[in-house]
Amino acid sequence: MSEFSDLVAIVTGGASGIGLATALAFAERGAHVAVVGLAPESVPEPLVGFVANVADRTAVGEAVTAVAEYFGRIDIVVNNAGISAVGTVEENSDEEWAQVLDVNVTGMARVTAAALPWLRKSPAAAVVNVCSIAALNGLPQRALYGASKGAVLALTFAMATDHVREGVRVNCVSPGTVATPFVDRMLQGFDDPVAERAALDARQATGRMVAPEEVAGAILYLASPSSGSTTGTALDVDGGVHNLRMRPTSVD
Repeated sequence: MSEFSDLVAIVTGGASGIGLATALAFAERGAHVAVVGLAPESVPEPLVGFVANVADRTAVGEAVTAVAEYFGRIDIVVNNAGISAVGTVEENSDEEWAQVLDVNVTGMARVTAAALPWLRKSPAAAVVNVCSIAALNGLPQRALYGASKGAVLALTFAMATDHVREGVRVNCVSPGTVATPFVDRMLQGFDDPVAERAALDARQATGRMVAPEEVAGAILYLASPSSGSTTGTALDVDGGVHNLRMRPTSVD
């Protein structure tokens, strides 16, 4: 039996990209998986979809309660739902700032707060937040997005401190640029999406963007009951961006 057998995991934004890869990986390892998002109806079996906008506290509370009633428990929360923003501080409006911070940061707090009554009852409670290398690395034209992910990193450490004595572990995973529909949509905002994609591949020392399944593997490690002493940790899955300094490739 897998270490996730009979455990119930919530994955927000689990209908595509990192979220879907994570939800499927949990299911393959024996977990019951609830995908919470704007349009989770498309998720394949055995995943079960629950509709909620993480920017709406009432909807989040209702969805989390529905998950607990459907499965009888909640053991794991993966806060993956998020939106992007491209621009400098001159280029993003106040409305964009409010929306991105509301979804990317406060949304994680809303979902976790709603799930905590059930997490406290679990013998294997874990929360994993999806952060980003943008939290600790200045990326061009990502002022708002980087600020939101810096807040996610700080939120992770604060949550881990607050809930460790309640038996709830909180960690985050910080991916590099991941090849997902999320990135595809972001690229459409550039004058030359093809050139920008090549630049995103080159950003990683590995020479390619990170695969969603690679991030999912890190999330499962952090969520696993076998990782009971891992809390308050940020795990990079970034192709070497944060720590490696590569020489430029030679040009023939």
